[in-house]
Amino acid sequence: MKDLAHRFPENPLLVPSDIRPSRPGMEVICLLNPGVFRFEGKIWLLLRVAENLSPREGSVLFPTFDAAGEIAIQEVFLPDPDLDTTDPRVMRYKGLDYLTTLSHLRLVCSENGVDFVETTDFPSIMPKGENERFGIEDARVSLIGDAFFIAYTAVSSNGVGVGLRSTRDWRSFDRHGMILPPHNKDAAIFEETINGRYYMLHRPSSVAIGGNFIWLAESTDGLHWGNHRCLIRTRHGYWDSARVGAGAAPIKTEKGWLEIYHGATAEHRYCLGAFLLDLRDPARVIARSETPIMEPTEPYELSGFFGHVVFTNGHVVDGDELTIYYGAADEFVCGARFSIAEILDSLLPVT
Repeated sequence: MKDLAHRFPENPLLVPSDIRPSRPGMEVICLLNPGVFRFEGKIWLLLRVAENLSPREGSVLFPTFDAAGEIAIQEVFLPDPDLDTTDPRVMRYKGLDYLTTLSHLRLVCSENGVDFVETTDFPSIMPKGENERFGIEDARVSLIGDAFFIAYTAVSSNGVGVGLRSTRDWRSFDRHGMILPPHNKDAAIFEETINGRYYMLHRPSSVAIGGNFIWLAESTDGLHWGNHRCLIRTRHGYWDSARVGAGAAPIKTEKGWLEIYHGATAEHRYCLGAFLLDLRDPARVIARSETPIMEPTEPYELSGFFGHVVFTNGHVVDGDELTIYYGAADEFVCGARFSIAEILDSLLPVT
């Protein structure tokens, strides 16, 4: 079955060379799945920009941020038997893991939703503190009242957890620290309260018992989270057999809360699907995709920094039209349009 995506003919919308490095000596390696929001009459992408130092012959560089947000560099000379570089995303050295790139968050905007430009009027969002020394990644933006809440992945040698910042003007930010400790990511906050409570999807991870499943949490203040319940599990033999994770904030429809999510196989092939939650009780799953609504098929999705990947954490809604901005092959930013009604019709009831 052909997927439901109507890809932008202009794809990729952004490639690494479109974005300036954060500082001299750095090189933008990848642009990854952005958070998306509307602000001041424009569509904005909060890009994950992954950088590394310009390469040096005969050595490998491990850049990290120190507690003040400045770059610290560790250099390993080749060959070194203690260095494992089999994964392009993570290097292992003397029993410790290091990322091959450092990520921060960068704003670009568009009048038409296709042509995006970087502006110097708004600051980059940079890692800060011990729990963000390996960078910050994969922001999801939720507008609640007049405040934007930015839930993102914070990475350090302590592990991978969920950080939270908020803003009303995208020029000044309140930092709320790590709201979910390691190992956790893929946090998406609902854009309105339900029965007076905040809700959030998130993805704790397990390397032994359990798995990489989507959970629901609730809160009285949007900062302190509890009553965690498992919603969506992986399915053996399906396109989402190895891990699942939330996309952006769920979309409120007459039939329920519609969530676009990603699923992956053990071979790291990432597709998009959807599930539907009860409007009054978001802990109740009503329906779910049996087959992907979008899978990697285009050359820019199949080949890149890490191929066979479509991955989203941002969209905008215009009536029935859902525009998803997504990361392709962990290197490019692309766009695709969907019909919300068509997605809802494709879901199968959960019994």
